[in-house]
Amino acid sequence: MKESGLTFREATGADMPGITHVRLSVTEDSSTLERLASFGITNESVAASLLKDRKGWVAIRDGEIVGFSMGDRADGSIFALFVLPGHEGRGIGGKLFDLAVGWLSENGAQRIWLTTDPQSKAARFYQRRGWVATGKAERGDTRYELTRS
Repeated sequence: MKESGLTFREATGADMPGITHVRLSVTEDSSTLERLASFGITNESVAASLLKDRKGWVAIRDGEIVGFSMGDRADGSIFALFVLPGHEGRGIGGKLFDLAVGWLSENGAQRIWLTTDPQSKAARFYQRRGWVATGKAERGDTRYELTRS
């Protein structure tokens, strides 16, 4: 799908270098390869998960991945949603988010969840979309949920 100079499509394992670039470039909820690996998140593990219970989407502008989202149908979660700095505020995150939520709903998720810092821009993004804080999660983040009917 195309929207205002962007292409949105399903992510593949071949997209992992671009996805990792976006993930490591964000300033809020920043991370390093080493920190992600300590949680078992590597290019290889994420690429393998896309062949099982996860599905991802990328936003591409001028051949560059500028954002991505991933949903996990095994546990009904939004695994990731990140947009490259300089591309925020243009609807990219919202479109990627809608793709993940829609796919989880289509796969039977009644309650979709995610975790994020309650003081982050991301938390405000989710709250504007009707997500409700339901308690603390591991590592001090807050768990947010959306109940689908």
